[in-house]
Amino acid sequence: MSHRGPLTAVITTVLGATLGGLLIWRVYRTKRKRLPSNQKVADSVEPICAVEKAISVVELQYTEPKTPPALLEKEFKAVECQTPPLPTPVQIPSFEKLLGVKPVMVSSEEEWLQLWPLMQKELSVCPVLGLDCEWVSAKGRSSAVSLLQMATYSGLCVLVRLLTFRSGQQPFPLSLMEVLRDPHVLKVGVGCYEDGKKLTRDYGLSITCTVDLRYLALRQRQTKVNNGLSLKSLAADLLNVSLDKSLELRCSDWEADQLTLEQMTYAARDAQVSIALFLHLLGSGSEAGPVPSSGGFSYSDLATRCQGLVDVPFRGRGDGEDKAADGERRRRSRKTPSYESPEPGDQQVPDPRKNKRKPLGVGYSARKSPLYDNCFLHAPDGQPLCTCDKKKAKWYLDKGIGVLQSEEPFVVRLLFEPSGRPDSQQDYYLTAKENLCVVCGKADSYIRKNIVPHEYRRHFPTEMKDHNSHDILLLCTSCHAASNVHDGFLKQTLAEEFTAPQGCEEGVRLLEDSDRRKVRSAARALLTAGDALPEPRRKELQDLIKSFLNTDETQELTGDALQQAASLETRIFNESYVPHGQKVVTAHAELGLKGLMELECRWRQHFLTAMQPRHLPPLWSVNHNHSKFLRKYGADLPIQLN
Repeated sequence: MSHRGPLTAVITTVLGATLGGLLIWRVYRTKRKRLPSNQKVADSVEPICAVEKAISVVELQYTEPKTPPALLEKEFKAVECQTPPLPTPVQIPSFEKLLGVKPVMVSSEEEWLQLWPLMQKELSVCPVLGLDCEWVSAKGRSSAVSLLQMATYSGLCVLVRLLTFRSGQQPFPLSLMEVLRDPHVLKVGVGCYEDGKKLTRDYGLSITCTVDLRYLALRQRQTKVNNGLSLKSLAADLLNVSLDKSLELRCSDWEADQLTLEQMTYAARDAQVSIALFLHLLGSGSEAGPVPSSGGFSYSDLATRCQGLVDVPFRGRGDGEDKAADGERRRRSRKTPSYESPEPGDQQVPDPRKNKRKPLGVGYSARKSPLYDNCFLHAPDGQPLCTCDKKKAKWYLDKGIGVLQSEEPFVVRLLFEPSGRPDSQQDYYLTAKENLCVVCGKADSYIRKNIVPHEYRRHFPTEMKDHNSHDILLLCTSCHAASNVHDGFLKQTLAEEFTAPQGCEEGVRLLEDSDRRKVRSAARALLTAGDALPEPRRKELQDLIKSFLNTDETQELTGDALQQAASLETRIFNESYVPHGQKVVTAHAELGLKGLMELECRWRQHFLTAMQPRHLPPLWSVNHNHSKFLRKYGADLPIQLN
């Protein structure tokens, strides 16, 4: 056998592979030159895989001696064209560029709607907002929030002037309310949780998914507690950015008709620095390079890296040695005068953002079990009657007046004729309901919300109090707090319309009696000072007490009489007192059943308008049961209020 045959085959194979490799390299270089510059830094995993695939195809084809090189190049191009295009990566701007973006002022719903599409596009790439607020403080008391600042990852900063929305001058844009309470958009900043609660108290805006940068800095171990955790300190230490926190700017008039350029820059810088710090602390700054493959940030990834820090108020004091060191710093700060205005978040001074009042939404007793078990009760003939909780369904079984028809769903068929049946199968009480906040969809920490407040409902006639659950909905603690703020606005409106004041002197149950207070003060003065009082003054006080007790002026006051006068109750019952809720309900009851239904509709519509719920149960209605009441009782039903 000749040895030239195998050798020739090996040489042919090597030459073919070499020629194919050169051809592939030439086409690859030509294609790479055509790529735009921003695609050259893209993830190289997919191109490499495509090239390897093409190489394998070419190698296989070169083992066939009948395949010409021109056809090989054509087939390679076909393979290359089938490769999916590379995703355009998102390049995070440098801190300098991010802080150099000029802010945009928004004072009306129209201006917000013009800007919202751009903001929405940026949130789809990076679901994070840098958040901050400004307000005016006078004589130690802060007014309502004047300015809301929100910045996206690119530096786009929106300054929302809240003065134009105060006292219901114009409604808040729905998209603004939704983005603030969106549980899939992080709101980051120093003291942003407290800012959110102040916005809730002042305007009923529900703020969820906040992350305090001070916690994130401590977790990343990029700064020490005793270095200060104010926004200014974090910006200087981590970003090498100097923030102007002069007292003149911080305490300027944020409610002025026209904000100065310095005010706008100052306000925007706080929000922009907040999101820059967030990206830096997560290692996603400009030095970290582009976002991989997906072309954007994933909320789930960001939330995972902030696990345990979402919606947590910042507690600056530590335990053990940290607490002792903190106490020592406070003692030194009291002894040493400070010539620099304190910064929010510094450990040496109290955070001025923190309010001594209990924050709204904190301390609420959230339900420990679902409200809706979605068990069903059926009539003896099998007609569905209503849904109920499992405890009630089992009660019928335990009493022997019902039988279990199925476990999943849990259905109990009654053994007696019920007092009433639903008018149709399209009934609210026949629908299964989800255990989540009807406003934002949050599925934990929810509590019951009375759409018509109890102070009104308790005075309704028995015919309208059938213990049904239509006007009891689930809200998370944050949305519940916001809803209560909006309820306060409507209560005040009703108080003015029907002269039913809340808590003023004419409306309180107990009134302070000034005459009894004077007698009590006189008796206590005589018991305390005694003979030390000047004679004319002592006689004047004694005469006052004798006159009140109807004692003869010639008789001396005994010790028992003085003790009786000193322990007088100065508050007396106000006979003209009528509770606010009762007065409002009474005024509507003068119009009969339709008047009370009008009040019920008003509260239901108020909830829809103020909170814009997106997860209402099916068939929930503003006019629920009203036609049934009119058919059953008639419009001329004599109203007997409770």
